Order: sequence, then structure tokens, then C-alpha cells
Amino acid sequence: MKVGLLTREYPPDVYGGAGVHVEFLARELRTLADLEVHCWGEGEAEGVLRHRAPSRLDGANDALRTFAVDIAMAAELGGRELVHSHTWYANLAGHLAKLLHSVPHVMTAHSLEPLRPWKAEQLGGGYALSSWAERTAIESADAVVAVSRGMRDDILACYPALDADRVHVIHNGIDTRLYRPDHETAALRRIGLDPDRPFVLFVGRITRQKGVPHLLRAARSFDPDAQLVLCAGAPDTPEIGAEFRELVDELERVRDGVHWIPEMLPRPQVIQLLSHAAVFVCPSVYEPLGIVNLEAMACGTPVVASSVGGIPEVVDDGRTGLLVPYEARHPEDFESGLTQAVNRVLDDPAEAARMGAAGRQRAVREFGWDQVARRTYELYEDLLKQV
Repeated sequence: MKVGLLTREYPPDVYGGAGVHVEFLARELRTLADLEVHCWGEGEAEGVLRHRAPSRLDGANDALRTFAVDIAMAAELGGRELVHSHTWYANLAGHLAKLLHSVPHVMTAHSLEPLRPWKAEQLGGGYALSSWAERTAIESADAVVAVSRGMRDDILACYPALDADRVHVIHNGIDTRLYRPDHETAALRRIGLDPDRPFVLFVGRITRQKGVPHLLRAARSFDPDAQLVLCAGAPDTPEIGAEFRELVDELERVRDGVHWIPEMLPRPQVIQLLSHAAVFVCPSVYEPLGIVNLEAMACGTPVVASSVGGIPEVVDDGRTGLLVPYEARHPEDFESGLTQAVNRVLDDPAEAARMGAAGRQRAVREFGWDQVARRTYELYEDLLKQV
């Protein structure tokens, strides 16, 4: 089977959960299908074609530049029997390829534009274009993959014209051979962490979706013996970046042990941090699934996370971590809940260790990428039988 996998992010340019998903899905799918990856960037490699917008669009709205890349991708997909797109950055390419080459289009929804209105801050009028591209692709796709049951519900609520039978739940996965407890401490020493103090960890982009301002306000009341490590970069807009820096400055005035790492760390260093953290915190206000929670669990670390989207399908409340209710109308309650949950984990190291071990077991048992790839390939087979 000749499959075209369409994505913005692909190694070495991976900065979010969707990119992680595509990276590992592609690795497993190569054992099952003739896979050709189309992604953003320059140059070619075995089985990977990179595309960029023409230079005359440099400085143009990001949505227009995205459409130019999508057109280039669609033009190169002749000969593929099926195309599979990821995120709105590639959905239009999948839709155009479906029409141009008469092949089935599968799209995986990692998030939904109608549920991310803050993207208008980043894209301006381009948000209307990204929303149009997503709607066009999702309502016309032969199959839509939702990464959680919560995500499936959101898809059908946002796009009621979509036939529910075309929406399939295939959870994100985790490579538990790669993400596993690492007892080395070089990454901790490099950051300057105090080895005698526990630390709370956040890993993610600086975006409205990830809820980092809530975490920074909640952290004012974290146990003073704990450190806070923020692996946070790539702000969506300069304004969001400035807000983050201001909140970090405010936090540093009331507590010590705050460590902000703005650059993207190599994966082995992130794994070390995940392995040694006393607790990992995911304060997202919107999260279809949250691969980063799986990464923390696979490293044997308890998770405190918001009870939104697909997170409750990953974090077993009271067993592998603690879930905190989120309601946009009452952010102060959410922040207080984060504080209480984090301090509860910090106050009971034995219970934290039990949660971490249970999280590792759950990640190994239920979220292997080989299972994700097999279910995805079976979906491909079903679609091609209908052609």
C-alpha cells in the first residue's frame, strides 16, 4: 500500500505533540506500508519530501504561506493510493490530493480551530483561513481520526454535518523503550538544580492552550521547599511571550528555585528531567489528549493535570496522578486546585512513587505505538476496500 503522510512537523523540526505523533507513527507505519512523508522544510531524504512556500511569500500571513505549501504537497502525491494529513497545516493538502488524484483522505485531528479562538492573536485574519481549511477537509475526509473519545465528541459538536460513522478513535501512543526512567543527572546539573530539593516540572509551548499563566500563579503557593522547572519556549506571539516573562519575574520575587529553560532541550535531557521530577504538571485549558502526560508517566512520574479533553483518558485520577477541574469562568478555583494537588503529591513521596509506578505500567500496557500504527493501517485497508 502506497501512503502519503502529510504534516508540518517532522524530525528534526518537531516542537509539539502533533509532531511527536507523526514521528513515531511514521516509524511504525514504515514496517507496514510504502510510506512517503511530506513535511515543511528544505531538502529530501529517503522517503521524506520537504516543501516550503515560495520566497515571494516571505512575510505574508502564515495561513497563506501554509496554503502554498499544501498546494506543493498535493502536486507531488501522484501515485499514492491514500493520503493521511495531520493538523490544519496539512489538511488542505490532503483534501486537494483527494480531489486531484482520486484517492481516500484520512485526517487526524490533533486540535480543532473552533476551540482555539486565541489563534486569532497569532494568525490575525489567517485564523479565518485556517478555520475554513479545517472545516473543508474534515467534512470531506473519508475518515477522521480522533486522538481521544473526548476529541471525538468535540469534533462532532463543532462539525455536525460530519457523518459520525467516519470518526474513529485511535489514541496517541508513547515509545516506552525510549521514554523510561533515566537515573543519570547531567541534565539536572547543567540547569543548576539543587539535588537536595524536589522539583515540579512543566514541558510545553508558551501558548494560551497550555495554560501556563495559571501554573505560574498557582506556583506562588507551592511548597517553598520545591523548585519549579519550566521547559517553555516558542511563544505564539510576542505579547504572549511578554506576559509569560512578566509572570516569571513576579514569581521569582516571591520564591526561589525557579528555573526557566526557553530553548528546546534535546530529548535525552527532557527524559532525565521527567524521570527526576517529583511531579509533572499539565495545566492545559484545552488538550485533545496530551502526549506529554504519557511521556511523564512512561518515565515513572506522577502527573497533576487539568481535567479537560482527552487528559482523563490518560491520567487515571488518584492512581497515576491527580486531575483538577477547569472552568474558564473561575480561573482562581483552577489555580487553587493546581496548588493543592501539587502540594498533595509533594507532601507524600511514598504515594507519589506508587502513582509513578502505576503510570509507567499504564503507558506500557495501553499506549504502544505499534498498536496505534496497526489500528491506523487497518483503517487504511478498510477504506481502500471501499474504493
